[in-house]
Amino acid sequence: MNRYFNRNRIRTASFAVLATLGLCAGLTANAQEKREWGKWDKWGDIGYGLYLNPVIPSDYSDLDCIRVGDDYYAITSTFQFSPGMTIIHSKDLVNWRIAGNAVPDLTQIGEALNWTKMDRPARGIWAGTLRYHDGKFYLFFGTPDEGYFMTTAPRPEGPWEPLTCLLAENGWDDCTAMWDENGEACFVGTCFKDNYKTYMFPMTPDGKKIDRSKGVLLNEGSGREANKLIKHGDWYYLVFSEHKNGVGRYVMAKRSKSMKGPYAEEKQLAHASADAHEPNQGGIIEGRDGKWYFLTHHGDGDWSGRIVSLLPVTWIDGWPIIGTLQRDGMGTMTWGGKIPVADNVPQDAPGEKFFLQRSDDFEKRELGPQWQWNYQPRKEFFSLDARPGWLVLNAFRPLEKNKLLKAGNTLTQRSFRQAENEVIVKMDISNMKNGQKAGLCHFSGSHSAIGVVKEGGNLYLEFRHNDRVERGIELHPAFRQKEAGQDVVKTIREPMLIWFRSTWGLDGESHYSYSLDGESFKPFGRPYRLEWGNYRGDRIGIYTFNDDADEGFVSVDYFHYR
Repeated sequence: MNRYFNRNRIRTASFAVLATLGLCAGLTANAQEKREWGKWDKWGDIGYGLYLNPVIPSDYSDLDCIRVGDDYYAITSTFQFSPGMTIIHSKDLVNWRIAGNAVPDLTQIGEALNWTKMDRPARGIWAGTLRYHDGKFYLFFGTPDEGYFMTTAPRPEGPWEPLTCLLAENGWDDCTAMWDENGEACFVGTCFKDNYKTYMFPMTPDGKKIDRSKGVLLNEGSGREANKLIKHGDWYYLVFSEHKNGVGRYVMAKRSKSMKGPYAEEKQLAHASADAHEPNQGGIIEGRDGKWYFLTHHGDGDWSGRIVSLLPVTWIDGWPIIGTLQRDGMGTMTWGGKIPVADNVPQDAPGEKFFLQRSDDFEKRELGPQWQWNYQPRKEFFSLDARPGWLVLNAFRPLEKNKLLKAGNTLTQRSFRQAENEVIVKMDISNMKNGQKAGLCHFSGSHSAIGVVKEGGNLYLEFRHNDRVERGIELHPAFRQKEAGQDVVKTIREPMLIWFRSTWGLDGESHYSYSLDGESFKPFGRPYRLEWGNYRGDRIGIYTFNDDADEGFVSVDYFHYR
């Protein structure tokens, strides 16, 4: 029996090894083959130490990435959403978790990003750069209207210092920064309003001041932006992207033996890969396995946003060629490879695998890092303490009547492009007031929602599409009887619970439904095609507002994203 068991175990292990080797060989052989965009049934970590792109099929745009010891950290732009500038953390560049958000209060940037104005769609926090220097993390970013800002923290999770403004001037984007071996610092930014001129400025060692008067021109024209400074061997590289009509956007680099330049030599590192939606902006980093990688977004976005892929980097004649090497010496899109973990680290080691947070049962005293408000919220109108285990959202008037995207305190997170997506929200609507609306929504350039409205003391279902409303059935509260003493029966009102659901697949068509018992769901409203808009993919959210008065509230028990 034992000999039989051992022989079969060896045979099974041998088959597993052969299957793994075959999968590795097949993946290597097919790395250059195209995948039909958006039709991936598998993505990210597929087991056996392998991955397929995209590694994150969701809107994690404008990336920069660094490695500190055995940890990778990346930042991603957040536009008008608060808290701003999301930071993600990985051990292998493929499996990620959300570490936090670096800018808790967007009013540090300007009042236009507050719930009182809500005047920055497609604006707010754009691309930035993350650096680790002298035991601290430094974050630099730009907004197209207010200028450049920086902050620093001892850990990526924070706490981050209040923002310091480096340049109070509009029309700038895509900054980067670096310190050389002598501790001298520089800052690079692009003035997109002036023919995409890119300048290098001297920066103080603490990263809190730049000398605007001593800017040196490094680049100009062709939409040149997405700046990143890196060092490899004896060379400093300014990595950036440019755009040509009829070609698309692709990655370029200049190099110099000095951080301060001159950056005279220039080379195109990769083709535009238009069929792969132009991977072009991210961070070039050395992996734990000693190889180099490019963590990038796909710049030509769709309803899933500017999603994330991991491409190999091959150093050829001192240049970082991105993706699969072509005969012309440039790279192109690569759809998979081995997960970059050092050989002595088991792929299934405890603590190695991370997952991007999505669902929330609201059991903690603060929201999970996956959540962001549409603009800076009105803080006194939501609570995680008023009803423990529930998120309480108080309604107030929108800036424009019946305009969902002008209603403050809409709580959102990124949607994913997976084969099957299901979001269910459980909500108590028994404390709504006349004029109040609440429910589950999708939005980017346009929006839709399934929800309820209270009018004349009655509650009705409603479906919204770009603020056009279709009314559904009236909802009636449930009652039950309770013995209140000898020969006395009291009828009491139950909490009025409703469940809202949205489901969608790889095609991005959302279908709404609702339930009054949490088990049986009925469809309501029309299918809604998720959209790209304002440089963003679709976001899913929870909302409430009141057109008549600042009153009424709903309580949310959970948000489950399966």
